[in-house]
Amino acid sequence: MMELRPNCECCDRDLAPDAPALICTFECTFCPDCAHDVLGGICPNCGGNFARRPVRPPAMLAKYPASTKRVLKQGGCAA
Repeated sequence: MMELRPNCECCDRDLAPDAPALICTFECTFCPDCAHDVLGGICPNCGGNFARRPVRPPAMLAKYPASTKRVLKQGGCAA
């Protein structure tokens, strides 16, 4: 099951479970601004591309809540 991480790994912006976010196949999670403008559509951790993170329906979010563990890329993301 997807973690639905609560923040952007680059800028640490809060990302609600239903907020626009982009992920790679390892669930590295980034806000759209960082994914496009800073990273150019390439994950800095694995080198893969990004896809839109799916939204978990409210009933399922209540039963299976999003993660509260914040993940931040060590040293931030280079432009």
